[in-house]
Amino acid sequence: MSDSARIVIIGGGVGGASVAYHLTRLGERDVVLLERDELTSGSTFHSAGLVGQLRSDPTLTRMNQYSVELYRTLDAGWTECGGIKLASTPERMAEIRRQIGWARTFGLPLEEISVAEAVDLFPLMDPAGVVGAAYLPTDGQIDPSMLCYALATRAREGGVRVRTRTRVLGIDVERGRVTGVRTDQGDIACEVVVNCGGMFAAEIGRMAGVRIPIVPMSHQYVVTDACHDHPVLPTLRDPDLLVYYRQEVRGLVMGGYERTCAPWTASETSYDAVPAGFNGKLLPEDWPRFEEISANSRIRVPATADVGIRKLINGPEAFTPDNEFCLGETEVGGFFVAAGFCAHGIAGAGGIGKVMAEWIVEGEPGMDVHHMDVRRFGRRYRSPSYTVKRSVENYETYYDIRYPGHERAAGRPLRVSPAYAWHAAHGAVFGEKAGWERVNHYSAAPADEDERPRGWAGRLWSPAVGAEHRATRTAAGLFDESSFAKIEVTGPGAADLLEWVCDNRVARQVGAVTYTQALNRRGGIECDFTVTRRGEQEFLIVTGTASGSRDLAWLRRQAALTGSAARIADVTGQYACFALWGPKARDILSGLTPDPLDFPFMSARELTVGDVPALALRVTFVGEAGWELYCSSEYGRALWETLWRAGEPHGLAAGGYRAIDSLRLEKGYRVWGADIGPETTPYEAGLGFCVKPGKDFLGRDALDPDPARRLRCLVLSDPRAVALGNEPVRVDGQVVARVTSGGYGYTVKESIAYAYLPVGPGAAVEVEVEGEWVPGVVVREPRYDPAGSRVR
Repeated sequence: MSDSARIVIIGGGVGGASVAYHLTRLGERDVVLLERDELTSGSTFHSAGLVGQLRSDPTLTRMNQYSVELYRTLDAGWTECGGIKLASTPERMAEIRRQIGWARTFGLPLEEISVAEAVDLFPLMDPAGVVGAAYLPTDGQIDPSMLCYALATRAREGGVRVRTRTRVLGIDVERGRVTGVRTDQGDIACEVVVNCGGMFAAEIGRMAGVRIPIVPMSHQYVVTDACHDHPVLPTLRDPDLLVYYRQEVRGLVMGGYERTCAPWTASETSYDAVPAGFNGKLLPEDWPRFEEISANSRIRVPATADVGIRKLINGPEAFTPDNEFCLGETEVGGFFVAAGFCAHGIAGAGGIGKVMAEWIVEGEPGMDVHHMDVRRFGRRYRSPSYTVKRSVENYETYYDIRYPGHERAAGRPLRVSPAYAWHAAHGAVFGEKAGWERVNHYSAAPADEDERPRGWAGRLWSPAVGAEHRATRTAAGLFDESSFAKIEVTGPGAADLLEWVCDNRVARQVGAVTYTQALNRRGGIECDFTVTRRGEQEFLIVTGTASGSRDLAWLRRQAALTGSAARIADVTGQYACFALWGPKARDILSGLTPDPLDFPFMSARELTVGDVPALALRVTFVGEAGWELYCSSEYGRALWETLWRAGEPHGLAAGGYRAIDSLRLEKGYRVWGADIGPETTPYEAGLGFCVKPGKDFLGRDALDPDPARRLRCLVLSDPRAVALGNEPVRVDGQVVARVTSGGYGYTVKESIAYAYLPVGPGAAVEVEVEGEWVPGVVVREPRYDPAGSRVR
């Protein structure tokens, strides 16, 4: 074996083969692909082979679309048979109609079809109980093993050396970077390692000291004897019955996602431990656990009750705790991962290979894959117990309808604010983000039920949101933001590092608070946060709850690339944070502190609040004047109760994150991961005021101050027709964009949405909300207090 290579890929399934092939397309030739047994001997060989394109996530949909384009060019048994999704309940039909709208934004020809048309396409189905259906003619199926071998062949043609029957024994890491791979056939010095180990990925990660939260799950399907004579059948999914079907010659493949699943080799007290000899093997048949799927199958396709079963396939599939892929570079430099495909890796393999190759060669992915970035998983996922609980819940609810505001239940509560017990005692309805229990709203709040949005948006809506919103606008609101991620950047080089990373000027006077973005080299927004200068060599970054782990990793990577000596530390749990906002906020706080409150907007000051020492940041995310008050966590309960007692005579209301979202929407404040992200620039997003082109910063040279599209505010003609995200936006009859975020503004009494458009204020638009095109207009923003007088 060669004793060196620039890139070593571990794993010879469709993921590893696709990454290898796409690396050659970018000019990489010094690549070795290692496989412990034979190609496809992990999970690939027993995959069901369905290729569905449309997902609720725009990036994954684009990745799957690319996969189909690629598979059409391969000799791998690709069959473009189309795909049907059935609705066996009215609720599912509403979901499907939303998905048809999403499909328009990607140019996918998904269309609603009648039950009779579904039967014509798939004559084996019994239509009893079916409400409706959708059909996508460009979906299909492929032979997973043929796909893997076709990709490997193209990789070899590009110069990749494929080494089978080569077991990885260890990964060498020096000074935070990979330097080599040790195998039973010799050692290989290298610059980059790509972990495409599938169900073995977590074990491979541990060789480099990296936690990859993946759980092998037992997934079963049957292959039937011949039961029809149709030359081509589309794939068929009935998520209400938890089942899927595809053609297998004259028989069927039928499987699903049972409500009582079986993690394999991983438990709540131990990490996964796949047996060393488990290559090209299956698990024992588990007919009792498959009975639920089998019974449901007979309801929709009665022929499965009488046809013979050729075999039951029980093969382990690697699942993640959130049903998203694990992609990207880990905290160990040069150690990448592409694993955790959650039983839809065949559909995504082409896109995965393309994204990963770009990431490795160019230093960043060409798409917004933040929700797939392996760095999104925080320290809590080092726990096998937490990882298994979340993965099991994810598997068992795979086909569930996710309504707006849907909350997961597993592993809760875990991270709680010092004021958690107070919230619970006062009727808080909690949500969860990044393991934190956060108040969505309080249950006991009078409001107008007539404001409930129609349809989908009104499913988990609460009138309490409007009450908390209005109280903040008219008196004051108190919000627990302790979950916000807090990162300290300190020491020599801290100022220089942040000036290079941030598009705004952040190394200003001590006490200055700066709103800024951190950009990638394409000018896309990788991070969106505030930076407070607390000292000459001391900065505090506050970012979103779900962004903390990723932003921390981004900053550390930039520090490593620039050779910065700055210390970067996650201090989230050290501080509680409570936001006091509203026209009476000053009256409330002034009665609690001897310190003057005359410091201006976007500045910070140390003061005492009652008995508690605190750092007050004069910032807002709701469009009202006030402060974010930070204190050491042991003071948190006392600070909250002090503020509450002082505020009650002034009409203070405790509020949750649903009210914050409505308030920020009226004010036009952007949300990272929805309105802005790695594929949008500050100028496109309306954040050009943050950009300081006179200084040197990462991504500056890629920025265009006059982009062809901009994030625009839309107001819909029907206030109760509420867009939530991904709905198509039409201008002059043509779909030109999708909604990034939307909701109802309780002060302005409007249905507000945002979208990136090539037209400006005054333009007429239409937004498709659950199958209905709702007229709207592009308006100037913000909708509330455009002069900004309330903030200051």
